[in-house]
Amino acid sequence: MLDTNRFEEFISQYPIYEYRVLDAAEIQVRERVRTICKQECERYGTTWACPPAVGTLEECAARIHSYKSSIFFSSVAEVSDLMNMEEMLSTRDAHEELTCEVAKFLQGEGFETFTLSTESCDLCEHCAYLDGKPCRFPERMHPCLESHGVVANELVEKHSMEYNLGGNTILWFSLVLFR
Repeated sequence: MLDTNRFEEFISQYPIYEYRVLDAAEIQVRERVRTICKQECERYGTTWACPPAVGTLEECAARIHSYKSSIFFSSVAEVSDLMNMEEMLSTRDAHEELTCEVAKFLQGEGFETFTLSTESCDLCEHCAYLDGKPCRFPERMHPCLESHGVVANELVEKHSMEYNLGGNTILWFSLVLFR
């Protein structure tokens, strides 16, 4: 069981905007998210972090539900122009580092973790998936929430979290499952 006092002490060192500890059984996966991936995302079929490489929706649901608990959290980034995709995506790295720190903390507490985070992996300029080879950095590669059919907005609404702060701010979300 997670020692919430130790976790609170840990996260007070980091710019986590909000977090919730969730029962992993309550996390639902939605086919509609995967449909959007397939029809609209240029990363579909090009990386180990995206469908179809992450498995079927049923396999993703089974993976998520094999964990007992999760920490769903957000961090905030500010940009000069929300329409500038390059600038917006440049703020993602700080959130990814924060996500790694949360997972490391949980691992240090003796938990096994599985992380779902933002967008798709971009650790490598050319993903080994395209060459039919294993991921070069499986310990650092985090599939995105959407790749597993998770709708961040549903979790945000259900747990009374902020989804939009207005202005030129971005909220990034991650889910670290643990057992």
